[in-house]
Amino acid sequence: MINQRTIANSFSLKGPGLHTGAEVKLTFKPAPADHGIKFQRVDLEDAPVIPADVNRVTSTDRSTTLGSGEVTVSTVEHLLSAVSGLQIDNLLIELDGVEIPILDGSALPFLEPLQAAGYEEQDVEREYFVVEEPITYRDEETGVEIVALPYDGFEVVSMIDFDSPTLGQQYATLRGYEDYATEIAPCRTFVFLHELEALFEHDLIKGGELTNAIVIADQLVPQERLDKLARRMGKETVAVTQMGILNTLQLKFHNEPARHKLLDVMGDISLLGVPIRGRILATKPGHGANVGFTKLLKRAYMDQRRLKGRPRYNPNDKPVFNLQQIQAIMPHRYPFLLIDKIIEMEGNTIVGLKNMTGNEEFFQGHFPGNPVMPGVLQIEAMAQTGGLLVLNMQDDPYGWDTYFLKIESAKFKSFVVPGDTVLFKVELIAPIRRGICQVRGTAYVGNTIVSEAELVAQIVKRP
Repeated sequence: MINQRTIANSFSLKGPGLHTGAEVKLTFKPAPADHGIKFQRVDLEDAPVIPADVNRVTSTDRSTTLGSGEVTVSTVEHLLSAVSGLQIDNLLIELDGVEIPILDGSALPFLEPLQAAGYEEQDVEREYFVVEEPITYRDEETGVEIVALPYDGFEVVSMIDFDSPTLGQQYATLRGYEDYATEIAPCRTFVFLHELEALFEHDLIKGGELTNAIVIADQLVPQERLDKLARRMGKETVAVTQMGILNTLQLKFHNEPARHKLLDVMGDISLLGVPIRGRILATKPGHGANVGFTKLLKRAYMDQRRLKGRPRYNPNDKPVFNLQQIQAIMPHRYPFLLIDKIIEMEGNTIVGLKNMTGNEEFFQGHFPGNPVMPGVLQIEAMAQTGGLLVLNMQDDPYGWDTYFLKIESAKFKSFVVPGDTVLFKVELIAPIRRGICQVRGTAYVGNTIVSEAELVAQIVKRP
């Protein structure tokens, strides 16, 4: 079991945003278990909070922006990558502006003070999204493809191909988290020279410097043009090295751009909200694709959470109650006995089973030629299953009847048809008081939740 963790001590750092150029102060604070990663705009009235969640993404234009209403926080990917690489689960990040500082264009300026702050292990177990089957995001037009595959651990592979004589194809791999701080976090963002000039012309990257991005010149550039760029960046002159990059910095790795793309992938997929157990293969990734892919992961994760408590059925196992034993406790009989056997009963939970055949009486009229189990009978089957649970909690389970009082939050999500085996899982959600029972029921067919509801009933002593 691995528990969640947060930082042990608060700290602050400052820097200009890449696009706005405005200096922003960030304060990192410990947060309680199950808090997640959240940003708080302390410069605004009521200090609104924005969770780091993929459903909060409002823009992926050259960076990832989160929003809530009209409030936004932009360029979050490098910071989130550092948090993800250090496996920090809970954190509150206060900021007094709209954009996270660019600093040196990597995740390292965030990672190092987070490491220095220390970690505090919390009492709640960390939850993971376990990739159980391939999940694919693909854009045929751009050739972007990101795939999640089952894997016993965590691995990310990125491949970039900009059809550039300078970059060519590059690959980067991270297996586990142990090497993130040394192999991925220091890798800086990169930009092509023609893109940089266009951004300047549009009055963007006001906080950009030639020291916080790798500038790639993949074609012959006149020195006059380079000098003009240098003056805009506050330098006398710049030149293009034999490697095809500006001489304002040295590459830390021969494949630093591919490693930075991997860094971005980790930051963007951390918006899932939980760490992943699986292998991620990213071909030509970008923020838009990363976020689109993470939304697919989010849907799969939510399905997995809903099915986390799905009961398992082995027909070879001896039932807790067979049909005859059920009938000894409950007064229901054909055609209204809707449970064939009880396969599990422990504590406040019980699981009943119904094998749905074409001979069920209700299929004759619901509907001719299109047999579907009525939703109200699914609720009744849940109630019968729950009734067996609460009756077996009594000293004399054979001397009571159960009557409905209320149904709440009933949802019907899929059809139940002949040939289905339906599992009804029912949990007691409050102590029984004066014969009043509150239960939550969920009906499953295979990996599909077909219905769910909360039920209130009363058990009454038979005369």
